[in-house]
Amino acid sequence: MIDLYTAATPNGQKIHIMLEETDLEYQEHYVSIDKGEQFDPDFLEISPNNKIPAIVDHDGPEGETVSVFESGCILLYLAEKTGQFLPSAPLARIETLEWLFWQMGGFGPMLGQAHHFRAYAPERIQYAYDRYSNEAARLYQVLDRRLDGRDYVAAGMYTIADMAIFPWCRLHNRQGQQLGDHPNVQRWFDTVSARPAVIRDMEKLEDKADQKNWSDQDWSNLFGAEQYRPR
Repeated sequence: MIDLYTAATPNGQKIHIMLEETDLEYQEHYVSIDKGEQFDPDFLEISPNNKIPAIVDHDGPEGETVSVFESGCILLYLAEKTGQFLPSAPLARIETLEWLFWQMGGFGPMLGQAHHFRAYAPERIQYAYDRYSNEAARLYQVLDRRLDGRDYVAAGMYTIADMAIFPWCRLHNRQGQQLGDHPNVQRWFDTVSARPAVIRDMEKLEDKADQKNWSDQDWSNLFGAEQYRPR
């Protein structure tokens, strides 16, 4: 049994998709990040960076219980545990990990900043608004070039790299992007969207999507003093 600690965010969705794609038994625990549940001491034992997602696998290596945080690491862990969605051939494996880390190092963080300054910032800071919107457009162009003539991002097959990238593309409007401007991304996005596991993921999380009428305390938990208070 795997305990999944998650919320309705792109990083949370990656792990939902992976678990739905496998036959692993898991139980979801939704962490209300606007209410500050990510700062609970018990959660910090699992995820010391106070971020979702995180998992606890009660049947880990050598039968031991193991906790794993950071979405990219969780995807890699689950791929190795199941032998699925990560090629074993060295060159194909390297290619898959390249694009997994591309998402972790750029596509996610930069698009997350675009989300923040376009949708959540209390005032419009034009430099930040333009900086991250333009960087989002550049990254979509990189992805579109990569998908030219390819069904999937890496290794000629559906992998954890696709699972990592896809949830961020779902929020393209928040990033100031239109998938129609990137036809290869649009084609790939439609293909991944139609997978049964992805459909199940979206059905589970859609009614838990974030809302913007936060209280001052909610804002503090997400972006302000409570987020940065030493622990």
